[in-house]
Amino acid sequence: MKVFPYEIAGESVQVKVPETYADLQEFQAWFAEADRKGPIALDTETTGLDIYSPGYRLRTVQFGDRSTAWVILYELGGWFVASALWALRRGRKFQIHNAPFDWAVLDRHAGTPIEDLAPRTIDTRLKAGLVDPRQPQEGGRGTALKPLSAYYIDPASPDTQGDLTAVFRSLKLTKATGWAGIPLDHPTYLLYAGLDVILTARLDVALDRELEQLEVRPRLVAYEHEIARICAVMQRKGMILDQEYTRTLDESLAAEAIEFEAQALRYGVENVNAPAQLRMALSGMGETWAADEVTATGALKVDKAVLHRFADMSLQGESLGTRTPNPLALAIIRSKRAGKWRSAYTQTFLDVMDAEGRVHAFVNSMQARTGRMSITRPALQTLPSGDAMIRRCLLAEPGHVMVSTDFAAVELRVLAALADVKQMKRAISAGEDLHSFTARMVFGPDFTAKHRKISKGIAFGKVYGGGAATIQRQTGAPMEEVRRALAAYDRVYPEVKRMSNRWQREAYETGMVHVSVTGRRLPLDRERTYAVVNYACQSAARDCLGQSLINLEEAGLLECMRLPIHDEVLCSVPQAEARDYARQIEQCMTFDLYGVPIEAEAEIGKRSWGSLYGADV
Repeated sequence: MKVFPYEIAGESVQVKVPETYADLQEFQAWFAEADRKGPIALDTETTGLDIYSPGYRLRTVQFGDRSTAWVILYELGGWFVASALWALRRGRKFQIHNAPFDWAVLDRHAGTPIEDLAPRTIDTRLKAGLVDPRQPQEGGRGTALKPLSAYYIDPASPDTQGDLTAVFRSLKLTKATGWAGIPLDHPTYLLYAGLDVILTARLDVALDRELEQLEVRPRLVAYEHEIARICAVMQRKGMILDQEYTRTLDESLAAEAIEFEAQALRYGVENVNAPAQLRMALSGMGETWAADEVTATGALKVDKAVLHRFADMSLQGESLGTRTPNPLALAIIRSKRAGKWRSAYTQTFLDVMDAEGRVHAFVNSMQARTGRMSITRPALQTLPSGDAMIRRCLLAEPGHVMVSTDFAAVELRVLAALADVKQMKRAISAGEDLHSFTARMVFGPDFTAKHRKISKGIAFGKVYGGGAATIQRQTGAPMEEVRRALAAYDRVYPEVKRMSNRWQREAYETGMVHVSVTGRRLPLDRERTYAVVNYACQSAARDCLGQSLINLEEAGLLECMRLPIHDEVLCSVPQAEARDYARQIEQCMTFDLYGVPIEAEAEIGKRSWGSLYGADV
C-alpha cells in the first residue's frame, strides 16, 4: 500500500493507493464503514476531456471522506476494477465536483449507468453555483474546485492542475497529452488525485452551511441536479455526424478563408487577426470610429461590432442598407468566419466523433451568471441563429427527422409576467406579434417594417441591457429616432421602467443581489445595476426551459431529446409519427407564468438539423 500523508487546514490527512488484493480488502472495509456514516466523495482521473473519443481510458477512481482518500488504479484491471465497481454499486450517496463529467466517464467506461449513479449524487459544483454563480473575472469565486477549496477550506489548498502541469513539462508532455502519458504510479499524480476527493468532502459541508444561511431553497438544489442528469443523458446519446458532408465542408471553409485573406491582402492586410494592420488599412480607406469604439488603452476597436458596422451588416449578417459596405471589412468578416467555423465546428466534429460516428456535445446545465446553459466541444450555442451550413452536419437517427421546438418570444413574455406589463399582456392574450404591437403603439397604425425593427431592437435592448447606442448599431436607425422611440416605449410600457427601478433599489438594500422568481441568487455589479432586468428575465427564461426538460422526461420523451440550446429543444423522432411527437413536445413546453402563457411551437424538419434552417437534407 502506498500512503501519502498531507495536511489540510491544519489537520493530517492521508491518500492511500492499494497495490495488492489485501490492500483492496482493507479499502472495502473502510468503504463499508464510511458509507454507513454518510456521503463519500468520488472522482476519476482519465486520459482527457473527450470522453467518447476512440482510445479514451479511465485511469483511476477515487473515494474519500474528510480525512482519508483511496485511489483505485482502475487501469490495472482485474481486482482493481472489481473493487471500484463494488464501491460504485454499493455506495448510498456520493459527493462529486462537476458530476456530469464523472457520470459520463463511469457510464461509458465503467458500466455504471447515469440513471443509477445520478440519483445518488450530490454535485458540489452545482451547489457552489447556487451560492454565487459568478466566475473570478466577474468578481465571484468561480465554481472550480481549487478556488472554492481555498476560500472555504484552506487558503493553501493544493493547486492540483498547476502542479500536475509542471510535472507534465518535466516529463516532456503537454497539457493535452499529460493526462494520458503520466505514469500511473507517479507520486504527484496519485497524491493530488486523492486530495481532490478529500477537498470535495469538506467543500460539501461548507456549501450546505452557506446555502442554509442564504436561504436558498432545497428544492432549487434538487431541481438543478435533475436538469444536470437530463442533460447528461442527452450528451450520452449524441447526434450522428454526416462525415462525408463535414469533410467536404471543412475543405470548402479552408478554401474560403484563403480566398478572403487574399482579398484583404490587396488592401495591405497581411494578417486578418492583426488589429494594428486592420486599423491602419481601414483608416486609410476613410473609415471613422464612434467615441465609444475604443479599447481601454485608447486604441481604435476592430472587433466584430465595428467590422459589421463598416460592412453595413447586423451582427446576424443581415444587410442594414445604411451605407456602402466596406470591401475590406467584408473580406475580414468572411475570412475570420471561415477560419473560426473550421476550428470551432467542422474540425472539432471530426476530432471528437466517437467510433460509431456520433458527436457528443457537452451540455453545462448551469453556466452563466443567470443559470443559462452552455454547450462545448463543440460550442453549438455560438452558431448564428440562421445558419444551415454547420447544422447540416448533424443528423437524426435513421428513419427519424429533426424536430425543433422553440419558445415564442420567451424573454418578452417573462418580462410581461414579472413586471406585470398590462399592454404587453393584453397583446399576448390576443395572440398579436409583440414587435408589431409595440411598433403600432410607438409609431402609430401606419408603422413600417423599419419601425418594427426598431421596436424589436428596443424590446431586446430592455431585456438584455442595451442602451440607445447599441440599439442604433443593431438597427441602423438614426440616433434621434432611437431616442424618441425609447421614450415612447417607456410611455407605452411604464411598468418595465418602474420594475427596473424597484429591483435596483432592492438590490442596494440586499447586498447587490437580486433573487429570481425561482429563488436563484443573481449578484449585480454596482456600476451596472440596470442589468437586473436582463438577469431576472434571462434567469426565469432559463428556468422555463429547465422545467420543460423535466416535463419532457416525465412524458417519456427523453430518448428523443438531443440538445437544449438557447430557448430551443432539439429532438430526433420517427418520421412517420413526427406530427404526434411535435404536438406532445409543444404541450410539455407550454405553461402559465403569473397569468402569461409561455408557449412553444414545434417545427418538423428533414433528417439534418440544418433542414430546419433551409438545408435540403
